[in-house]
Amino acid sequence: MNQKTWPFSSDTIRFSILPSPKTQTHQKQEPQKRRLNQITPHKPTPPLSTPPLNPNFSSLPFDILSRIAAPFTVPTLLAASAVCRSWREALRPLREAMVLLRWGKRFKHGRGGVRPNLDKALDSFLKGAARGSTASMVDAGLLYWEMGKKEEGISLYRRAALLGDSAGQCNLGISYLQAEPPKLEEAVKCFYQAAIAGHVRAQYNLALCLHQGRGVGCNLLEAAKWYLRAAEGGNERAMYNTSLCYSSGEGLRQNHRLARKWMERAANCGHSKAQYEHGLKLFSGGDMSNALLYLELATRAGETAAVHVKNVILQLLSRASRDRAMLFADRWQPTRLRSTRLQLYASSKIH
Repeated sequence: MNQKTWPFSSDTIRFSILPSPKTQTHQKQEPQKRRLNQITPHKPTPPLSTPPLNPNFSSLPFDILSRIAAPFTVPTLLAASAVCRSWREALRPLREAMVLLRWGKRFKHGRGGVRPNLDKALDSFLKGAARGSTASMVDAGLLYWEMGKKEEGISLYRRAALLGDSAGQCNLGISYLQAEPPKLEEAVKCFYQAAIAGHVRAQYNLALCLHQGRGVGCNLLEAAKWYLRAAEGGNERAMYNTSLCYSSGEGLRQNHRLARKWMERAANCGHSKAQYEHGLKLFSGGDMSNALLYLELATRAGETAAVHVKNVILQLLSRASRDRAMLFADRWQPTRLRSTRLQLYASSKIH
């Protein structure tokens, strides 16, 4: 008798096999046959069909588009609009908002051959905000705030902040600080969100909160880190405080050379106390002409403590040197520093 073969085909649903007592070999193979019997073949599942990608960028919901394009500058927005037709159509409201934003600034400040008109400025900003421009939301909120309508201003700041606008987050944080009662923890959260995005004023305000322990525990090391970042971004108050950190060694490793450098930069950017202190340093170093220049600038900015030292220097200098220093003071313009990207040791304290 031929040995029985066990059928195994793809259309078999379940096998029913009887054990064969004929040979010992069959008995040894029986467990393996039973395992085969437990297998239930099934047809392979057909692959899921992937829906085709929709190349029409304009089909996205407008709130998603607004969030995507919230950080766009004008050049970035124009470049994105030139990618393809669908992008151009989808970003049309934001391009219109940019035009309205420019007109709003012209009406607010009286630029571009138009007279100042706050009503027209606010109308342009609100139309731009309705088209999704976070910059228009911030400017409209600021105008409302200046008009005494703080609730309307905060509402617009909040809209811009939710879309990721760092200026809106910073202004919202400042609004929370000035609220009655102040919302300190919420303010710190707003400053932190804007600070990590690179907003210089938010970095300085976050450093102040960390230094003073407002809404967060006092932390001089973290405060100094954010003072330094804001100073590198061009904030003159942060430059002054960074100089104090380096001078005292609180929060930053003590370094008198860097302390003098940041004090001079703060003075050149128009910080009156820095001008006074830098003038004193120059006076003690024997540089009378430049000392007179900075002390004169500090006096004009309201630093009364600079008057006495300035008068002493006036008696020591010749008439020609005095006149030259005053001429420089009359022509002086504050320096607006961009990000310096100095590699400094991070660690802080302050004024």
